Amino acid sequence: MKRARLSLPTFVALIFTLTSAPIVGAQEYPVRTVTVIVPFAVGGTINSIARGVAPKLGQRLGKPFVIENRPGDATVSAAAALAKATPDGHTLMQATSSTLATNVTMYRKLPYDPANDIVSVALICSIPFALVVKSSLPVHSVADLIKLAKERPLSYGSAGTGSFTHLTAELFSTAVGIKMTHLPYAGSAPALNALVAGHIQLMFTDLGPSLPLIRRGTLRALGITTSERAAAAPGIPSLAEVGVTGYDAAAWAMLIAPAKTPRPILTRLNAEVNAIVNTAEVKQQLVNLGVNPIGRGSLDELQAFVKTEVVRWGKVLQEAGLAGSE
Repeated sequence: MKRARLSLPTFVALIFTLTSAPIVGAQEYPVRTVTVIVPFAVGGTINSIARGVAPKLGQRLGKPFVIENRPGDATVSAAAALAKATPDGHTLMQATSSTLATNVTMYRKLPYDPANDIVSVALICSIPFALVVKSSLPVHSVADLIKLAKERPLSYGSAGTGSFTHLTAELFSTAVGIKMTHLPYAGSAPALNALVAGHIQLMFTDLGPSLPLIRRGTLRALGITTSERAAAAPGIPSLAEVGVTGYDAAAWAMLIAPAKTPRPILTRLNAEVNAIVNTAEVKQQLVNLGVNPIGRGSLDELQAFVKTEVVRWGKVLQEAGLAGSE
């Protein structure tokens, strides 16, 4: 039997079709509804961020971007689902620092490889935290708090072991040389309730839910964890300003995709999200949520940023005895 042979023009046309397919796909992207996985329940800060950006992406790209909430287990199961999704840009995820940075050190084994199964797409915002105490506690500054912590035991609450409300407190304790008792709760809201009730003396909390309590005078804010003041609360000094030299810590929200998603699609998404975040409307929405809009950074810059975050928070987890704790 004779084998069929392709003519040279046909062979060249075939090669061109095969090699140009991803580029054509990127030009046409998206061709159907895009699912954006959010690894938190409805009503939280990360969910609100995603619901502010996703509809704008749909408007700009001509197809719906719909939210799918998959809360639980520090974003692990949601990230595992994303890693297994078809890498064509039609399944994305609103990730946090936990997904790509702290989980690497905290978990003995993950069902996804943050470095090889997932790629960063666009950095939306940083999430500063406030060091707050119950207003009845006799401290009005970080110096007062440090002095009191050295005189008698103090306890602080968090949204759970390994959460950023926990890690920012551990970083603070190390920086100022004090020891405090950690009481983990099942989320930021229960921890804030415990603080208001007087069951704990202080907490590092994201600004969104705590600002009304600060403005009402129920809680007193002693400092912000980022080196610059938060856009939502410019009257609260940074911890670095009030004597905690070099303290600069924030969580972040980032759009991510399966690692083998075609580069042209990733590049387009990066540009579109950055443009959306830099509109006056979305910037204000993010500030109202208590976060700092970013909306910049190329794909390569984001990969480098995540690598530095893995190292940085890995050290904090090691010092806190949390490496491989899950």
